[in-house]
Amino acid sequence: MKVEIWSDIMCPWCYIGKRRFEAAMEQFSDAGSVEIEWHSFQLDPTIESGHGDNLYTYLSKRKGIPYEQAEQMNHQVTALAADLGLTYNMEQAVVANSFDAHRLIQLAKQHQLGDAAEERLFKAYFTEGKDFSDAGTLVELGKEIGLEESVLTELVSGQGFATEVRRDIQEADALGIRGVPFFVFDRKYGVSGAQAADTFLEVLNKSVDEWKKTQPAGLEIIEGQTCGPDGDC
Repeated sequence: MKVEIWSDIMCPWCYIGKRRFEAAMEQFSDAGSVEIEWHSFQLDPTIESGHGDNLYTYLSKRKGIPYEQAEQMNHQVTALAADLGLTYNMEQAVVANSFDAHRLIQLAKQHQLGDAAEERLFKAYFTEGKDFSDAGTLVELGKEIGLEESVLTELVSGQGFATEVRRDIQEADALGIRGVPFFVFDRKYGVSGAQAADTFLEVLNKSVDEWKKTQPAGLEIIEGQTCGPDGDC
């Protein structure tokens, strides 16, 4: 059964949601039946990288709120993240356009490294203050999760996987997704936000139980004369 997760690297609730979902999966007895796929989403596709605003100034301008309120909002989410073992250094965050980071994730997905890419990029942004719009930074982060440097260099020098990023964003719009994180279970149930692990676990149990009922039973075999790999015929 597939669980699809729409997320943006610059979303603090997405990193928290990832941890809470992982906690649910650790408790889920049928985790081996679940396939997880990450999808791209951009909270603000209009951001111009290198504008120089820190996160609090950016949020103040975008939301039309006082600087101090933006700072306080992030202090609250930082405390929640810490409860999950995550370190948010919001004052160091480099506000940049996440499109190229999503292209890296799409590349990583082709190598079964989608989850590793999400994890590394979240940490790079929220903990380490790295600029995920910088080509060299993306190459280094990609190498850290096991991607070849030549493939990464080709990615950052062109527009590879841009179509896949845009397709994910368009699909989110078609599904009515207006915010992230957003979790879709077997294309039957949607869960919005960084819910508690117990909520994710409840939906996992329900979804997998229903999914199993739709799977074909094992083959009923009528035996006949065959040849096997051991040479018996």
